[in-house]
Amino acid sequence: MAGGDSTQQSLRKVLGALKDSTTVGLAKVNSYYYKDLDVAIIKATNHVEELAKEKHIRTIFDAVSATRPRADVAYCINALAKRLAKTHNWAVAIKTLIVIHRALREVDPSFREELINYTKSSGHMLNLSHFKDGSSLNAWDYSAWVRTYALYLEERLECFRVLKYDIETERCRTSELDTIDLLEHLPALQQLLFRLISCQPEGAAVYNNVIRYALSIVAGESVNIYNAINDGTLNVVDKFFEMQRHDALRSLEIYRKAGHQAELLSEFYETCKGLDLRPGQEFVKVEKPPASFISAMEEYVKDASRPLTLQRHMADADLEIPHEPPTVEPPPAEALVTDLLSLDDFGECADVLEEKNAFALAIVTDGGSNSTNATVASDLASDTSGWELALVGAASSTESSATEVKLACEIDKLTLDSLYDDAIARSANQNGSYHMGQVVPNLFETLPYPQDPFYASNSIAPSANVQMSAMAKQQSLIMHQQQQQPMGPEGSNPFGNPFAGPEAGLQSYLNHSPQTGFM
Repeated sequence: MAGGDSTQQSLRKVLGALKDSTTVGLAKVNSYYYKDLDVAIIKATNHVEELAKEKHIRTIFDAVSATRPRADVAYCINALAKRLAKTHNWAVAIKTLIVIHRALREVDPSFREELINYTKSSGHMLNLSHFKDGSSLNAWDYSAWVRTYALYLEERLECFRVLKYDIETERCRTSELDTIDLLEHLPALQQLLFRLISCQPEGAAVYNNVIRYALSIVAGESVNIYNAINDGTLNVVDKFFEMQRHDALRSLEIYRKAGHQAELLSEFYETCKGLDLRPGQEFVKVEKPPASFISAMEEYVKDASRPLTLQRHMADADLEIPHEPPTVEPPPAEALVTDLLSLDDFGECADVLEEKNAFALAIVTDGGSNSTNATVASDLASDTSGWELALVGAASSTESSATEVKLACEIDKLTLDSLYDDAIARSANQNGSYHMGQVVPNLFETLPYPQDPFYASNSIAPSANVQMSAMAKQQSLIMHQQQQQPMGPEGSNPFGNPFAGPEAGLQSYLNHSPQTGFM
């Protein structure tokens, strides 16, 4: 089994070498102006599982320098992008990534700018998330590391886009930034450090010389990234207790993430030290941020969520502002003039008058044990001398102003006449001398008050409900009288001679009128 794998590996190397020689021959024939550059790219990224010769890499660096035309730089970047897109061999892919990585570090910034412009126009050339080499079991481990390495280089370009400077070739500025820029730069640096820590090799990739060389470059860049994050974290701490709540929340998350990444970076350094990637290579001493400071930051965030409440309480304590509302004393009650018949209330809706009983008088009082709440008209009619005088005399009474008496609804003249007729009929029934059909005398002419107290309401027509009620009451009285009194001398006509003149009616009234005191 082992002999079969060895034979397969040997066959792959032979086929790879044949493919490289064929590609170089085609480049020499088809290329004229960029012939040397095409040959250098093919030889620097060949299938040989060893590091490329330095002279081929230098040829590429010369082609992308600032002294060369921008067209030459764009041609070189396009050739490297095609090399990555077409290959399925891990050695070709990782050697191409090493060339790009070293160019970002060793060539002038113009190459980085051209590379960023190319990725914007032609897509992400460093996106190798689907790359795999299934030629052998070891190739699976190598392919995994190639994918993480490409992600790190892509994140490196993104970090430069945010920071506007290269963290590896220029001075760190995180210790001088204000809050807005600081909260934008630190997350980008922490994401770059996350991609870097993910480049820790596993399986067969740990023992591959090409991978270990690339890993040594990545590990060397971790020092500047960690220092930039550490300086930025100290700057956050200095500004933390002056931040707004939303900025404080983001800063707290950055501080927590910095502590977690410090632990992961320590483990990454231990792995690199065990591999002995580069003789004499030193790593920075990682110090985890104090966890005790997180409690103070969390308390500040909680208090910052209630700034207006705290300020209001402080202002109230300083100014001693009372929180109880002032009490308003009600104005003293004024005496109300009694309006028994509600003559001034002409604006009341007619629907209210129709809904109420026309024969009920509601008496409303403010207090007192001797006052009643309601008095029905039929009860008033039982006492002739009492309710008439109370009804007429109450309008001009100037007695106690503490009691308010108000009639529930207006009473028209027709209703009052009906009440008078009813009272006279009851009195006649008691004396036994009143006959139906007699003319009711004008009571107001015999009262000590010659004026009509209901004169103001004479101009108002009674409602239909009131008229129907009055007619029903009169008919009920007539039927009651017919049942109780005997038939008169006129036979079946209880009303006497209807054709008799006014003299006969007056004479009949004088003969049969009871002594009621009104005559």
